[in-house]
Amino acid sequence: MRTPVIRLVAVTLSVAGLSSTPSVSAQTPSTAPGVILPSAQQTAAAGTQVRRLTADEAVRLAAENNLGIQIARFDPQIQNLSILQAQAAWNPTLTSSMQQNSNTQPPNSFLSGAQGSLNTDQFSMTTEVQQALRWGGGVYAVGFDSARSTSNNFFTNFNPQLRSSLSVNFTQPILRGFKIDSTRQQVELGQKNREIAEVGLRETLTATSRSVRSAYWDLAYQIASLRVAQQSLELAEESLRNTRARVEIGTTPPIDTVEADAEVWQRREAVIVAEAQIETAEDTLRALVYNPSTPDFWTIRIEPADPPAFAAVNVDLDGAIRTALDRRTDLQRAKKTMEATDVDIRFLQNQSLPDLSARVDYGLSALGGVQFVRAPGIGLAPGEVIGEERRGFGSVIGDLLANDFPAWTVSLNLSYPIGRSPQQANLARTRLERTRTETELRNQELQVATQVRQAARQVLTNQQRVQTTRSARELNERRLEAEQRKFAAGTSTNFLVFQAQRDLAVARNNELRAILDYNLSLIDFETVQEVPLR
Repeated sequence: MRTPVIRLVAVTLSVAGLSSTPSVSAQTPSTAPGVILPSAQQTAAAGTQVRRLTADEAVRLAAENNLGIQIARFDPQIQNLSILQAQAAWNPTLTSSMQQNSNTQPPNSFLSGAQGSLNTDQFSMTTEVQQALRWGGGVYAVGFDSARSTSNNFFTNFNPQLRSSLSVNFTQPILRGFKIDSTRQQVELGQKNREIAEVGLRETLTATSRSVRSAYWDLAYQIASLRVAQQSLELAEESLRNTRARVEIGTTPPIDTVEADAEVWQRREAVIVAEAQIETAEDTLRALVYNPSTPDFWTIRIEPADPPAFAAVNVDLDGAIRTALDRRTDLQRAKKTMEATDVDIRFLQNQSLPDLSARVDYGLSALGGVQFVRAPGIGLAPGEVIGEERRGFGSVIGDLLANDFPAWTVSLNLSYPIGRSPQQANLARTRLERTRTETELRNQELQVATQVRQAARQVLTNQQRVQTTRSARELNERRLEAEQRKFAAGTSTNFLVFQAQRDLAVARNNELRAILDYNLSLIDFETVQEVPLR
C-alpha cells in the first residue's frame, strides 16, 4: 500500500501527469508521549489569525503558490513555443508585388520603331505561394504573373498588350534532406527539450514537496520541543516551591533555594529559545506554501495539525532501486539528452550524403490586348494597320486554363564535396559525445543505487533510534520519580533531582529528534527514488 508521503507526491505530481511507485508499507503511527500541540483556539484567543495544516494540505498549497514551481511551469510552455517557431518553416508563404514602369528613349536606328522618342509604359503584378513540405523535404512554388504595357513602337503587334503566365515548380531532395533536414531536426530537438522541461517540472514538484514536508515536521518538532521545555520549567518551578516550603519549616537550609531558583531561570531561557526557533521554522514553511503577495503573508500563524508521529515501515530496497532507475529525473534527463544526440547523429549522417535533387518546372503563358491586323509588308518593314482585334483579360485567362502554350523542364542536380566534409567531422565528434554520455549514464545509475541504499539504511537506523530513545525516556521518567520519592524521604538532594529533570528533558528531546529524523529519512527515501537529494 502507498505511504502518506508517496500518496501526496502522486497527487501533487498529477499536474505533470505522473504517478509514484510505493516502496514502503506503514504501520499504525504513534505520537511521542508527553507531546501536546497547542490548539488553534488557544492561539486565536490572542487575536492572531491561525491556520492549522496537515502535511498533505501544506504540499497542496505549495503546488498552487510556491514561486519555484510557478517558474518551473513556464519551461514546458516556452519549449512548446520553440516547437511552433520551428514548425513555422512549413507554413506557406505568400509574396506579391506590383510595379509601374515608364521608359522614354531616343531612337537609335530606323528599326527603333518610333520617331522623336520611344515611349513604353508597363504595369505588372506578381503573386507567388511557396511552401516546404513536412515529409520528404520537398519545396513547391506556384506563381502567377500579369502585366499591361503600352508603347508607340509601330513594330509591336499589341498596343496595349496584356500578358499573363502561370508557373509551377517542385524541388525534391533524393538523398541529402530526404529523411531529415534542418527544420525537422529543430522540431525533434524542440520536442526532446520539452520532454526535458517536463522532467524538470516534475523534479521541482517533488523537491518542493520534500522541502515542505521537512519544514512541516521541523515546525511540529519545534512546537513539541517547546512543550518539553515548558514541562521541564514546570518541574523546576515545582521543585522551587517545594524547596521554599522546606526552608520555611526548617528542614532545608535557605541556600538550597538559590540552586532551585537558578535552575528555573535556566529553563526559562530554554523556553525563550524554543519559542524563537518555532518562529524561524514557521517562516521557512510559510515561504514554501503561501503566496507572498497575500496581505497576511507575514502575520498568519501556522500550526501543524499532525503531531510528530512514529510509524514503523518495511523497506523494499530492491523495489526502491528499480523504481529509482526507472523514474529518477536525473537519469531521465540524461536519457532524453542522448535521444536528442541521436537526432543530431541522424541529421549529420543525412548531411554527409551527396546533395542529389530533382526539379520539375511547368509554365503556361498567354498574350492579349489590342492586336493590330496589318497588310503584307515589304522587306523588314511591317505592313500598314488595316484593322485590329481585341482580346481582353478574360481571353488571356482562358488561354492559360486551356493549356495552349505550355513549357516544362525536368532537371537532376548533384553536388558533393571532394574530400572530408565538415558534416563528417561533426558526425564523428557527436558520436563520441554520445558514447561519453552513455558512460556517464551508467555511472549515474550506480550512484543512484548507492543513494537509495543509503537512504534505506538511514530509515532503518532512525527507526532503531526511535525505539532506543523511547526506552531511554521511559527510564529517565522512572529515575526522576525515584529521585523525587527519595528527596521527599530525605535521602536525596536538590542537585540529584535537578540532574534527573535535566536528563529527562534531554531524553524527551532526543526522542523527538529521533522521531523527526525518522520522518525526514522516510521523506528522503521516497524522494531519492524520484529526484536527486540536494
